[in-house]
Amino acid sequence: MYAIVLHGGAGRHQADEAPQLLESMRAATERAIRLLVAGASALDAVVAAVMALEDNPLFNAGTGGSLNIDGHLEMDAAVMVGADLRCGAVAALQRVRNPVQVARAVMEQTNHVLLAGEGAQRFARAAGFDDYDPVTDDARIAYSKALRQLGNVNSSRFTGLRKMLDAYPQLRPGTVGAAALDSSSGLAAATSTGGMSLKMAGRVGDTPIAGAGNYATTFGAASATGHGEIMLRCLATKTLCDLMEAGQSAQQSIDAGMARIVADFGKDAGLIAVDKNGGIGVGHATDGMPHAYYREGGELVTGVRF
Repeated sequence: MYAIVLHGGAGRHQADEAPQLLESMRAATERAIRLLVAGASALDAVVAAVMALEDNPLFNAGTGGSLNIDGHLEMDAAVMVGADLRCGAVAALQRVRNPVQVARAVMEQTNHVLLAGEGAQRFARAAGFDDYDPVTDDARIAYSKALRQLGNVNSSRFTGLRKMLDAYPQLRPGTVGAAALDSSSGLAAATSTGGMSLKMAGRVGDTPIAGAGNYATTFGAASATGHGEIMLRCLATKTLCDLMEAGQSAQQSIDAGMARIVADFGKDAGLIAVDKNGGIGVGHATDGMPHAYYREGGELVTGVRF
């Protein structure tokens, strides 16, 4: 049995983008399925799926990601393998095409779990990842618009950022992630993001933190999206994996996890998971969350709502 589930970020999406979002999710999932059919590992599958989304400017990861307050794109990404709890991550990484690949290299080529900022970029170059500018013209336009909106908030700079994100939730665009089970019962998860628009330089969200934005065990694998500080505070993906270890299915764990998050923190959250039996879980409390999933022998399902 193999299975995979992807998300393209919880948040507010334009209705006219739905067809493109769904087709992009389908294409990324099909890329991963081909690997799983050929006997590849769950890690190979989730990294391939996330890379496809990082290369697509529709999503806030890799190329086209959101710019920080200084107009730079600082990217976070993580991978984790359930069998031995190996994980690797990068934070505030600039000028690479696929941060998720660098996160995998951290796991496989170093004794560390997380590299950040300039150190992460130096490692990426040493590991053979080319210099690449992921900032798009559309991202620059969105940045300029966000700065104007910040100017409309009558407050100090930092307090104003908080108020603006409350007033303009669309400036908290999402994350991308995948969780998979392979035919050898291996589980893995991968997650990548450009972070929230106009975030402070050096801000690190939940994505690269094991147990918050990304986690995998021998019982399940999970990826989170939404307001990163919330996911950090509640250790969202570790909670899901613990629930699956306790016997809940992926969807049951998602339902329980989302209920806790909404009760304690509000609605800016989305979760996906796969359990050791190939069960799929999807949930979000936002207006939408592009997602796709497939279980061996079933049909590939895509959606924006669930």
